[in-house]
Amino acid sequence: MSAHDLTALPTPRPVPVFRGRIGRDARSGHYAVPRRYRLHLSLACPHCLRTAVVHSLLGLEADCPVTLLPAVPDGPGGEHCELRPLYEASAHHYPGAAVAPVLSDDWSGRIVSTHAPDIMRDLARHFGTGAVALYPPGAEAEIEGVRRLCELGVDAAAQRAGRVDADAEERAAALGSLLRTLGALEGRLAEGEYLLGGQLTAADVELWVSLVQLDTVHRWHLDAAAVHRIADHPRLWAYARALAAHPAFGGLLDLDGIARRHHAHCRGLEAAGAAVRIVDWCGHLPEPARTVVDTRR
Repeated sequence: MSAHDLTALPTPRPVPVFRGRIGRDARSGHYAVPRRYRLHLSLACPHCLRTAVVHSLLGLEADCPVTLLPAVPDGPGGEHCELRPLYEASAHHYPGAAVAPVLSDDWSGRIVSTHAPDIMRDLARHFGTGAVALYPPGAEAEIEGVRRLCELGVDAAAQRAGRVDADAEERAAALGSLLRTLGALEGRLAEGEYLLGGQLTAADVELWVSLVQLDTVHRWHLDAAAVHRIADHPRLWAYARALAAHPAFGGLLDLDGIARRHHAHCRGLEAAGAAVRIVDWCGHLPEPARTVVDTRR
């Protein structure tokens, strides 16, 4: 699983409308100032959960406050109605849905970015203290490759494998793609405690959230045999359990919210795999759970 192979994977997501970046100085427009920026996150959303884990690992509770949104969006198209004024202030008559995650600028009252990977990198680059190097020098291409691998080889493949409107051949091909990806990741974890060796990086955040989604969302639409084959990657799931015990990971895991979000919008049929739980997530969560919320508006 080389960096070249991973970064060659295409991405199915369109480029977000809001994709500003935080720079190092005043010339960038959005320069790094403590408490200037705010995150708006729903922890039941995988993109938001990744952002929240990075935020927590970096210890940015004071420097970049977080406003938590409900688990289930309350507007059309997955929109959070609470975010609509912010979107309208940032783009007059904005036609799309007001979705999370959002990094906003409290000084201007406008959105900086809605692209989680950029937000995560900018928080690490410009607000991280250096105690946790989530994007170590020379590793960014490989981290980006892992992100795309998780997006396509895990998330999208699992979704296709459980689609009720796909024929048996299509579902089998998607399951095969998913299993090959999990096998490659299983092999990578034989080389070290974390995905890129002995150091926790943003690649581990990407993979852990994909594994959470695989067990708490996608398995509901897979048959029991498929779930047993997915579970047959002992290093991968031991890794998922170990990270769940970390306050910055498991302390932000809203299992009830993930379930409510999924069942509120999913139109697929439940399959036998729904009864085959891979990880006892509750049994591995840290105590007490850590929070990222700041109620200041």
